Amino acid sequence: MRIIISPAKKMRVDTDSLPIQALPSFLDRTELLLHAMRSMDAAKLQSLWKCNEKIAALNLQRLRDMDLRHGLTPAILSYEGIQYQYMAPGVFTGDEFDYIQEHLRIVSGFYGLLRPFDGVTPYRLEMQAKLAVDGAKDLYAFWGDRLANTLCSETNCILNLASKEYYLSIQRHLMPSVRFITCVFGELKGSNVVEKGTLCKMARGEMVRFLAQYHIVSPDELRSFDRLGFRYAPAYSSAQRLVFLREEHLLATPS
Repeated sequence: MRIIISPAKKMRVDTDSLPIQALPSFLDRTELLLHAMRSMDAAKLQSLWKCNEKIAALNLQRLRDMDLRHGLTPAILSYEGIQYQYMAPGVFTGDEFDYIQEHLRIVSGFYGLLRPFDGVTPYRLEMQAKLAVDGAKDLYAFWGDRLANTLCSETNCILNLASKEYYLSIQRHLMPSVRFITCVFGELKGSNVVEKGTLCKMARGEMVRFLAQYHIVSPDELRSFDRLGFRYAPAYSSAQRLVFLREEHLLATPS
């Protein structure tokens, strides 16, 4: 089983806590993206990044100084979003780090697919960014089937904890023999399950922590997840979709 998660926009440098184990697998493709962005002026980059002037200035400086091979941070420690705060990898045990290094993959618009201890540097490039590179109209076309093929060579079961922006880069290229299971963390609105952004990110981080703590290797074992008030809701789940509802909503579900 492989678990996929999204990156976060906010990143940090930490070259002291833990060493990197390798460079990213698609670094040659990342270099093409870096070259393309360095050839753009500041106004076009700010439009590409969809950010304010202060964030644009920070990332322009990062772009000028960027070194893809030195002064790197393990990917799992480099992202600072809500999901990563609730995952709390900084307090993982050695066994938990070993688990995520084998099973967890971070989908990235800039790096493609990252193992937790691949070395990265702070960047800004979302998967949905309209960047035309190497004959491709956008990043989905740029990465093509490379990310899906890598995962398919490692497993026949993918547990999706990523946002749609990122999982689409993989799901649309999967072979039929590979099982793709999405975890949904939501609440009921009438008869529909609705996800709320912040709470969903929190739950995804907690789920990764849960998986690592219990060394889970089968999707069936996920049904015991019970953090942040979520419980498995079989009435709304299927073979491809595992739904978790807050306890107050679970009481209202059909038996």
